[in-house]
Order: sequence, then structure tokens, then C-alpha cells
Amino acid sequence: MVATLEDTKRQAIATKLADMKALQNLLIANEQLFINSCNDSELAQRFRDMLEDDRKNLGVLETTIVQYGIQAEPKETSTKMIQEVQKLMQGSELTMFEKVAQHELLKHKQTMAGLLIHKAAQVVGADIEAAITPLNTVNFENRAHQEQLKGVLEILGVRELTGKDPDQGVWARVQDAMAAMTGIIGGAVTRTKDEMNITEIITMDHRKADTLFMEIASTNDPQKLQEFFGQLYKDLSVHAEAEEQVVYPAIRSYYSNTQELYDEQAEMKQMLAKIKSMNPSSSDFKAQIKQLQKAVQDHVKEEENDMFPQIRRNFSEAQMEQMATQFKAAKSTIQQEMANLS
Repeated sequence: MVATLEDTKRQAIATKLADMKALQNLLIANEQLFINSCNDSELAQRFRDMLEDDRKNLGVLETTIVQYGIQAEPKETSTKMIQEVQKLMQGSELTMFEKVAQHELLKHKQTMAGLLIHKAAQVVGADIEAAITPLNTVNFENRAHQEQLKGVLEILGVRELTGKDPDQGVWARVQDAMAAMTGIIGGAVTRTKDEMNITEIITMDHRKADTLFMEIASTNDPQKLQEFFGQLYKDLSVHAEAEEQVVYPAIRSYYSNTQELYDEQAEMKQMLAKIKSMNPSSSDFKAQIKQLQKAVQDHVKEEENDMFPQIRRNFSEAQMEQMATQFKAAKSTIQQEMANLS
């Protein structure tokens, strides 16, 4: 039988994502403090713009964690570091320049964490790369913020040392640096809108499942089969429960085949339970996976070709975004419940 649904590599990435979310909250709190304590209107506006980006990126991170499919807590050392920095930022021991300098270091730490997760995903599995795609936006904007913070630090530092303003060409240099950076990596980055709607978030789930099926088909290594199926089992189970809690009740009055969707997912859950009890080394393991894949593909086709048009026809964009928020919240709760049982 499949001995465990856990994979230490995927769990380590989940912990790093949890670290990033905790640090993102600290970045937001810092920028709110800077705005409140900054008497320079131009610098205050720079911080407001960063704060708007970082609030949006907190939502992107939360979506990424839910789509990744594994809930984790930040490392104890990360939590301790954040608490210590919060005390420094709220206290009077550091000057404004020193506080912003610490903030720039935290931005660098956040940028590196996002890049490391992407590199780890390339090693561990294509399904992880699919799940964490929204991190592209977060990583790129953190790099842009670093360049802007260099300009802020130059102004604050010169004022602190001399009482005078520096050469105001600082912002032109910052813009040049950001333009160069955009030319290097910006073409590969697509800005995500602030909120995804329900059809978009369900589609992300579907494509991740497709990727996991492809990963299973491409290997005969029992360990890898166990890892890939473990993630597939959790993703499909959570996705189905969240749809049954949030999506299907909302569309029942508009979509006549809703009960068929419930029935298909009930069958899928039975298939998942059967495969979970099997040994990945057995000759029948992949045959059962193929049957599951066919059932999932048929279900996906019905949702995307028939259910989605009904949702778009009967719900506004704002309502679809609200449904997506409820769907992600349900997934997060179910993921946590599964983690507590494992």
C-alpha cells in the first residue's frame, strides 16, 4: 500500500511558503509605520505604492499556498526573527534610515525565498512549478521595490549625515535600473490581477492535476510514484470537497447537471481510496491511475465546457471573485484538517 501521503521535499517548500507569508505581513506592517512617520510627501507616496503592491502580493501568496496544496507553519526561527524586527521597527532605537535599511534587507530575503522556491520546484516536480506560477509577480515586484528602496535610502542617508538633500537624479537612476531589470526578466512575468475568479482558480486546479498525471505516467520509480500520487490524492480530495461546499450549491438552480457532478466526484473518491491502498510497485497501480485519469478528464471537460458558461452567464465578475475567495478558504480549511489527521 502507499505508506504515506507526505513528501519531505514538498513539505519543506510548504514551510518556506509559510515563512514568506509571515514575512509579507511584516513588510506590510513596516510600510504602514513608514507612512505614518514620514514627513516627506514624495517618500510617503513611494511607501504607499509599495504598501498597495504588498497587500496585493499577500493575497497572491495566500492563493499560491492554497494551490500548492500543503499547509505548513513558519519555522520557529523565522517567527522569532519577525518578532524581534517588529520590536525594533516600533521602537525608537533605530533612525528612519536604519529602519528602512532593515526593510530593504527583508525585501532581499523575501526575493531570495521566492527564487529558491522556483529553483526547488524545478528539481522536485512540474506540478509544483504549475502551482507556484503566481509567485512570478511577487518576486518581480520585490526586486522592483529593492531598487526603489535604494533611492529612498540615499535620500534619508544624506539627510541624516548632512541635513541636506542629495542630488535629485536619484530617481532617474532608480528608473533606469528598473527598466534594465524589466528588459532582462520582465518579459517572462505576467502581472496577475488582484483577485482571481472561480473559473480561473478551478482551472488552475485542473491543470495541476493534469501535470501530476503526466508525472506519474513518466516514471516507474516506486518512490516517485508514491510522492506524485500522494500529492494528487490530496489535491483531488480537497478540490472535490471545496467544490461540493461552495460551487455546486451556488450553481444548482442554474445548472441542471449539478447532481451528475456530485456523482462523478463520489466515484472519483472511491477510486482514490482504492489506489491509496495499493503498492506503487504493483503491476496494477498505473492501470488504476489511468482509469482515474479518464474519470477526472471527463469530469473536467464537463465543468469547463458546460458548467463554466453557466457560471459566467449567471454571476457577475465580482460574484465570481467572491466565490473564488470562499472556495480558497474552504480548500485551506480542508487542507489543514487533512494535515491534522496525517
